[in-house]
Amino acid sequence: MSGREFFTTRTVAEALAGFRPAHRTAVEAVALSEALHRVPAEDIPSPHALPGFVKSTVDGFAVRAADTYGASDGLPSYLDLLGAVRMGAAPTVSVRPGGCVAMPTGGVLPEGADAVVMVEFTAETMPGTIEVTRPVAPGGGLVRADDDVATGAPLVPGGRPLRAPDLGLLAAAGVVTVSVHTRPRVVIISTGDEVVPPDTATLAAGQVRDATASALAGLVLEAGGEPVLAGIVSDEPGALKDKLTQVLPGADLVVVSAGSSVGARDETAGAVAAVGEVWCHGLAIKPGKPTLLAECGGVPVIGLPGNPLSALVVFGQIGIPVLWRLSGCEIPPPRPSTRALLSRDLASAAGRLDVVQVRVRDGVAEPLFGPSALLSVLTRADGYVVVPEPATGLDGGHDVDVTLYA
Repeated sequence: MSGREFFTTRTVAEALAGFRPAHRTAVEAVALSEALHRVPAEDIPSPHALPGFVKSTVDGFAVRAADTYGASDGLPSYLDLLGAVRMGAAPTVSVRPGGCVAMPTGGVLPEGADAVVMVEFTAETMPGTIEVTRPVAPGGGLVRADDDVATGAPLVPGGRPLRAPDLGLLAAAGVVTVSVHTRPRVVIISTGDEVVPPDTATLAAGQVRDATASALAGLVLEAGGEPVLAGIVSDEPGALKDKLTQVLPGADLVVVSAGSSVGARDETAGAVAAVGEVWCHGLAIKPGKPTLLAECGGVPVIGLPGNPLSALVVFGQIGIPVLWRLSGCEIPPPRPSTRALLSRDLASAAGRLDVVQVRVRDGVAEPLFGPSALLSVLTRADGYVVVPEPATGLDGGHDVDVTLYA
């Protein structure tokens, strides 16, 4: 053994709060059709008020609200039908006292009216006369010209991924190009003499196909990043340092798979320290303790454990928040979750965050256990349960939050 030890070990909470690289990706203009889940660099103001005119929210009749006061089934108000408003056109008729104008949903409110009474509360008792059986207050049945968004007000906030309704609001305002952060380029480096490419047809004794890199690339894509597979680096001294020097100039985030432990063959800590500054080496998390966080020339570097399950768990807890921050999003969007009854007790150690894979059936979360070298534990899981750092475990038979996999 080399005698190397973990150092500056941190809790996951400390890592999320303290490991906050200042690097952000560049800004580019993209078409609205390409903007879903991208992060605006700043608030996008509305060039004009929305909807831009006073319009009806119901099918009915534009009225002066005062002409409907006291109306009821037993004592209706009678109004003269003065005309109708056409969709997509300015009104050609105005409302005078004692009169009304037929309105479609979304139609422009004619001059003189201050409310729209729903058609359900009216009847045409004779040609040209409308009976109103319910009163309406001023402003009823309509929206004002700036009720949706005022001129200059933010349509969508900067720093939050764009959602489908955001795209609709931008389109309504005529904003068809938005300035967003570019997708972070996440360079994924695999290490180890035993690791071979996935397309290796026949494995020699002791060899393993590189499963972690493909899975990490999927997680990066899910979080809006651009994965770049940089290949496999041998355990030869100096090889990883050379690879880091090569990829850092074109990366927003570098992820090194395996080599972050403290064995004689683990080169990540030394290689990273040679080109940058290690923030911590060792996280209080299970699985995934041998995790390294660093910055090299302003680029964050994450050294992951060699076991696939550990690597993916840690990247989900630490790597994805870092990736979103690089995209200009300080608070990552929440992941889908559900409540379920925990089927058995889960033991833990205070001060350590435990991430336990679970299968959810009929509202019951069943923990799945297995060595962290086995990816099948993850593929059988529907999500995971977190045992918080202060806790010494979770009691079976109680509801827990299950974070679901997409």
